[in-house]
Amino acid sequence: MNIIIYTVVILTIFYFLLKLFSRISSKKISKSLRILIILGLIILAILFAIGGRFLLTLPLTLASLALLKLKGLSLFQLISLFRLIQTLRRSGRFSFNKTNLNNSSSISIPEAYKILNLERDKKITKDDVNKAYVKIQKKIHPDISPETARLSSIVNEAKDIVLNDIA
Repeated sequence: MNIIIYTVVILTIFYFLLKLFSRISSKKISKSLRILIILGLIILAILFAIGGRFLLTLPLTLASLALLKLKGLSLFQLISLFRLIQTLRRSGRFSFNKTNLNNSSSISIPEAYKILNLERDKKITKDDVNKAYVKIQKKIHPDISPETARLSSIVNEAKDIVLNDIA
């Protein structure tokens, strides 16, 4: 019953808006629309100028992951991968360019914990490290997507470093 009432209310509002819209001249409509578009673009430009770095990094990274042909990942898994990639990109160890596939680098112990989403302050067992490793590798293993071979090797290196640190 509520759906019917809401539908009638929405259609009534829509009817009166169309009736009002039909009485306005086309010159006034185009002028108002032009002003609205200009104001919208100015607001969008201000948003990007202030917070563009934060507004664009996640969508562009998710789009880049889509280009890597990663299939069957949930939004939560994509956000976890985004965090991993951002950590590696900040340290200069990962790029989506294929030119750095052969770069080898050692990872610091804090970075290795961060890559595996583990906290160094807590008591971590070998089983915890292996669970975190398997969880990430299920998403990025080269058998799933060959383009993630470099990312997979970095996760392997992080696992070895953390296991050596807790031993």
